[in-house]
Amino acid sequence: MQPHSQNGFRPVFCTIVPPHVLDKLSRSDNPDLAGRARRTLESDAARRTRRHLATVTAPSATRAAEPSDTPDRTLYDCRNGTTLPGTKVRAEGEEPTQDASVNRAYAGLGATFDLLFKVYGRRSIDDNGLPLIGSVHYDEKYNNAFFDGEQMVFGDGDGEIFLDFTLPIDVIAHELTHGLTQYTANLSYYGQSGALNESVSDVFGSLVKQYTLGQSADQADWLIGAGLLAPEVQGVALRSMKEPGTAYDDDVLGKDPQPGKMEDYVHTGQDNGGVHLNSGIPNRAFYVLATALGGNAWERAGQIWFDVLTGGRLAVDADFADFARLTVDAARGRFGEGDETEAVLKAWSEVGVPTA
Repeated sequence: MQPHSQNGFRPVFCTIVPPHVLDKLSRSDNPDLAGRARRTLESDAARRTRRHLATVTAPSATRAAEPSDTPDRTLYDCRNGTTLPGTKVRAEGEEPTQDASVNRAYAGLGATFDLLFKVYGRRSIDDNGLPLIGSVHYDEKYNNAFFDGEQMVFGDGDGEIFLDFTLPIDVIAHELTHGLTQYTANLSYYGQSGALNESVSDVFGSLVKQYTLGQSADQADWLIGAGLLAPEVQGVALRSMKEPGTAYDDDVLGKDPQPGKMEDYVHTGQDNGGVHLNSGIPNRAFYVLATALGGNAWERAGQIWFDVLTGGRLAVDADFADFARLTVDAARGRFGEGDETEAVLKAWSEVGVPTA
């Protein structure tokens, strides 16, 4: 296995809406829906190619000499264009604007910073006070949000299938967590390591939502992107960590294809080897762990996942079993041979991932 590296990495282009969903929409009988989906797919493909050709050695934004205990956020408005970052509309500490999308993105970036710092002692996604940059109103009726290795970008949605992508705080936190992974384990974005990359973003996206709402593991909905689907869509979210494969079942959108156990693992060459599909397996493992332990999921279950992500032992091409074994080690290292370690072992067993 290849050890992780934080220098000279190739940043991945990570979107919240999986390509298989947009591909399904692109074949809709409704020409407007199909056209918007194709344009989103084409835009994503072009940016993905550009990011693949770029090697990042250091963030482009200027940082303070000493990392701050508070976030450094800057929001931009693309005004439905595609030039990034767009027009600057709100800087750190400035009053809310008249644009709800700007204010939601600002709050979501801050909430993610707060969880990382107040719970895990990490100063921004790079632990060195990296400024957090977000752009809203990207493109015309763009049905996605993404992290491109340097900043967050949010589309407005088409209003018919997807609403504004700044609405769910876990979507904002999910995409920003791709940056956290980029600066820590730098997991490859293919196959099981790619599915782990996506799952980690779902995990911390959900934790940011729970932390912000003050919800315990039992109170949380464990949905990713609740509130993003338009009212006419038959579904509740993009993904369910509790019950992968049940988030939506819609004539236009299709049925949620995520598996929740290894016996249903999807072997495919699409979507970088099914990174958005098979992430349901480690997602469910985390849900099982968090609810078995009870209380606030960010305190014990989240700490174990954070320890693995930042511990320096997770290989860039790690598979599910590699990650599972490291979570067992992390649980033992932090909590000893107690309830936490036993719950981790049972959680991975529940989804069919070996830990020995």
